[in-house]
Amino acid sequence: MQAGQPIGDRQREILTAIVETFIATGEPVGSRTLSRASREGLSPATIRNVMADLADAGFLDQPHTSAGRVPSTEAYRYYVEQLTGKARLSQEDETMIQDSLQGASDVQEFMERTSHVLSLVSHNVGVTVAMGGLKNALEHVYFSRLGDQKVLAVVVTRSGLVRDRVLRLDLAQADLDMAARFINENFRGWTMEAMRSELERRLQQERSEYDRLMSSLEQLYRQGALAADDSAQTVFVEGASNLVAGEQDRQRLQELLKTLEEKKKIVDLLGAYLDVKQEAVRVVIGLDQALPSMRNFVLIGAPARVGDEVRGSLAVIGPTRIDYQNTMTAVSYIARLFDKILNESE
Repeated sequence: MQAGQPIGDRQREILTAIVETFIATGEPVGSRTLSRASREGLSPATIRNVMADLADAGFLDQPHTSAGRVPSTEAYRYYVEQLTGKARLSQEDETMIQDSLQGASDVQEFMERTSHVLSLVSHNVGVTVAMGGLKNALEHVYFSRLGDQKVLAVVVTRSGLVRDRVLRLDLAQADLDMAARFINENFRGWTMEAMRSELERRLQQERSEYDRLMSSLEQLYRQGALAADDSAQTVFVEGASNLVAGEQDRQRLQELLKTLEEKKKIVDLLGAYLDVKQEAVRVVIGLDQALPSMRNFVLIGAPARVGDEVRGSLAVIGPTRIDYQNTMTAVSYIARLFDKILNESE
């Protein structure tokens, strides 16, 4: 069996058994262990031959001089692809999640609770990113013409945050005043994300009705006058202490903990791997392309939506020996619960 060849039923069964045994024990898996658990009563010699084929195909590694084998990154990826998605959370976990999240009144509160719940369910690190919130709600905007093809856009949020930027635009001050008045009268108290979404809709539907106003608004919008700031994203990380027991390399552990403390890196990590258009939970094995300190770590995450609007993201970060099926099921369940609870509160 060479790399790239399809896996047969027996090879798939043995590979699955190796992955699940290694996840449970953390010890290299030998043929005798698998033989004792084999439903077909396969002999150790038969299993050794299959393991040799799987190793040739890149699915198994042999650490040091151990007689046992451990799954490779490719083995974990194959294993995740085979999971059916039919698994259910235990009644205990489901009740705990519902009790912990019920009554959350906004995105920030839900995400703060979720990071804690995910760390408890997975015994790893729960990470959530909340977009918007009251601190990102609009108080007022102001536009001023600075000269030829230059406009100063000032956005003030209800928390007192002031953001300004200079845009390359050629609009008369009267048009800028009209655009600012329209935004202030119609969108005060809206989050920046919700306001931009509604403006996009109105630009498509009402252009002919408010031709001059909409033309000015479109130019301001396209040039980023109402762009969100990274500060509008709040990051919650829970369960970093769960890594301490499983990571023996102290220097690597320090690097991991430092990475988890740097909120921008967490935002970038989830942004790099979680597509807001995805519907299902995504599993990413090996995060070193985004963060070298996350080599041999796994991200299991999903975007959090209310209706069609993405309000944040949630994920579990842990070593490759994570309980994939239970964690994927928990992330999926909480993402659905987010939509349900936040829809009810709004």
